[in-house]
Amino acid sequence: MMNLDEEVRLWTTNVEREKTENLATLYSIIVSLEYLERAYVRDSVTGKEYAPACIKLLAQYKSLMKLVGDEIGGLEPFMKRFKMDHQAALHRLTVGVPATVEHSAEATDGGAEAGKWVAETTQSFITFMDALKLNLRAKDQLHPFLTELMSGYSRFKGSGEWEGRGKILHWLIALNAMKASDEITEEQSRQMLFDIENAYNEFFRSLSSGKGS
Repeated sequence: MMNLDEEVRLWTTNVEREKTENLATLYSIIVSLEYLERAYVRDSVTGKEYAPACIKLLAQYKSLMKLVGDEIGGLEPFMKRFKMDHQAALHRLTVGVPATVEHSAEATDGGAEAGKWVAETTQSFITFMDALKLNLRAKDQLHPFLTELMSGYSRFKGSGEWEGRGKILHWLIALNAMKASDEITEEQSRQMLFDIENAYNEFFRSLSSGKGS
């Protein structure tokens, strides 16, 4: 006889557990983005509050889809499978950039390309910071991420005047001087994360004020 007080396990192996947790995370990202989009439309949050939160969710979605995309067959089949009527989130995930970027892009020449740059550079920031938080330390682990970040960051006309550029360049030079197998110290990792997070925040402040366009 079934024990109704017994906890039901959704997995029996670590692989199944990771799969279930990834799908649960994807579900929560879609729901969170739906609420965020609705809040922005209703003026419950400002553009400055909305944009960083939206971009973070988009970046998390892109990272997660690299793990589960093939398995679930895409976003719409996943939402249909779990009966998710979240059209605002679906649109935002399909477009790939926040509403603030999408609509400002429509009003300017070359804006669509600029919107793509914002999304790609944001993803590079988050990927690099996640690498540090995951305790990656070797040059050959960090250098490709930081190089990609610098490449995207430098596309913006105002970036030459941003304080963050000097910090990113400093760490790029430091990594360049290391052997592929060399590792940064715990202290260097913490300082690097601090500098990159500050550059990330400055990046959005500059775009919001129009200094990076």
